[in-house]
Amino acid sequence: MRLTALYRYPVKSAQGETLQASAVEGLGLVGDRRWMLVDEASGRFHTQRNLLLLGRLSAQYSADGGLNLSAPGLPPLYVPVPAPDSDLRGVVIWKDALRVPDAGEAAARWVSELVGKPTRLVHVPDHRTRPLGAGDGEPEDRVAFADGFPLLLINQASVDDLSRRVGRPMAMLRFRPNLVVEGFEAYAEDGWKRLRIGDVTFRVAKPCARCVLTTIDPATHERDSDREPLNTLKGYRLQEGGIMFGQNVISEGRGVLELGMAVIPLE
Repeated sequence: MRLTALYRYPVKSAQGETLQASAVEGLGLVGDRRWMLVDEASGRFHTQRNLLLLGRLSAQYSADGGLNLSAPGLPPLYVPVPAPDSDLRGVVIWKDALRVPDAGEAAARWVSELVGKPTRLVHVPDHRTRPLGAGDGEPEDRVAFADGFPLLLINQASVDDLSRRVGRPMAMLRFRPNLVVEGFEAYAEDGWKRLRIGDVTFRVAKPCARCVLTTIDPATHERDSDREPLNTLKGYRLQEGGIMFGQNVISEGRGVLELGMAVIPLE
């Protein structure tokens, strides 16, 4: 029973980074989803749900918190972390409206060329993060630009079972997890309330409701015409609140995670 994969997504809905180790804190893996693309006029957030081309955007997290951006047809660009309280821009992510630092004109020109319309790149510092939804955690729990929770955990055996049901392998990155564990029976994670990985303890907040993003092939960046694996999941994972697969978790402290660490369900 061990941790077998770690993924970080520096820019919301862009490509992920595969890690061997990562520091973890209350906001999740350090550097995870601290940046986001938004429509210049409305401030509304962009994801692959409305812009499939974001799957071609590579964003590598820098040790200083900045970004190294690259995409087909564009020159690489380094974007430094903007000052935490200057050039604030109003943005909207789901039902949350917040003001966060804009990354500047060079970054805006680059992402606008990628997207094909006026777009801004924004960053969220620690003190401008969002509280979790009502009833989803403790009052002090916060999230950066992830949809709703700091971390997503997937059990490899559950993906293997789903792949058998679909009739072809389902790539792990369809589900955009942060933590992948193995050595457990399929869907064992449904019964967990707390677990420990290495020296870090995590609370299991709630199952993850899945959307059309799972139907996008991470290799081709195109939606599968048969809407898999969502159609198959709907047949046996439909619960109150949506089609559930994977678990949203919250770190109860700080530490370092490394591949191969023991994973121990506590309750």
